[in-house]
Amino acid sequence: MNAPYSRQEDKDISVEEKLRALHELQSVVSDVDKIKTLRGELPLEVQDLEDEIAGLKTRLVNLDDEVKNLDTSINNKKISIKDSQALIVKYTEQQNNVRNNREFDSLSKEIEFQNLEIELSEKRIKEFTAEMTEKKEIITASKEQLKEREEDLERKKGELSEITEETKIEEDKLRSKSEKIESFIEPRLLGAFKRIRKNARNGLAVVTIQRDACGGCFNKIPPQRQLDIASRKKIIVCEYCGRILVDQNINVVEDIAE
Repeated sequence: MNAPYSRQEDKDISVEEKLRALHELQSVVSDVDKIKTLRGELPLEVQDLEDEIAGLKTRLVNLDDEVKNLDTSINNKKISIKDSQALIVKYTEQQNNVRNNREFDSLSKEIEFQNLEIELSEKRIKEFTAEMTEKKEIITASKEQLKEREEDLERKKGELSEITEETKIEEDKLRSKSEKIESFIEPRLLGAFKRIRKNARNGLAVVTIQRDACGGCFNKIPPQRQLDIASRKKIIVCEYCGRILVDQNINVVEDIAE
């Protein structure tokens, strides 16, 4: 190799060099995975809390609008009651000046109708008031819940920030190292590595032979296939789990980061 993991034409890169690069890349990205594991579920917990807080805020806005609408409806019904009361006074006075029973009966029906309107408005006011009281209780509970969630979020963000700060330098170094290795590996092979890694348990796409078995799924590997793997003449995958297999002595001689 002319330079450690520098970009070369694919025809100049041997299968053994490709295997070394893949094995080293696996080692580096596994170290990145360990850092992510150190953070645990904190990133997901932060995201969940942010989503919940956004939902609570939207709910509070909607509840406030509903309370305002109910208050408007109550005021409108109160105005309607006053209007009906005024009409009752008017119609009662007109009854004193009627010329016949037909006019008197007609005004009586109008008075009766306005009294029914007042009863209906009073009923609606009671319903709207009860509904508004219920929504105000929900608003109070939601505000308390929002406060608690915001405090939880602040704490979780602090924990995540602390862990991220502690591991940032190491993670940046590892990512830089992985980018150098990736630039050395042909796109087709790199794509296959990433696909296998995405679907494999613990993100292991490249594994060594351990006790005559695949280091990923632990299924036995026939002796002849082990010899083929050790020869490093071609890229061989496990017939059971699809991981790329390398021998235990594949260790990279040259450090990519250097």
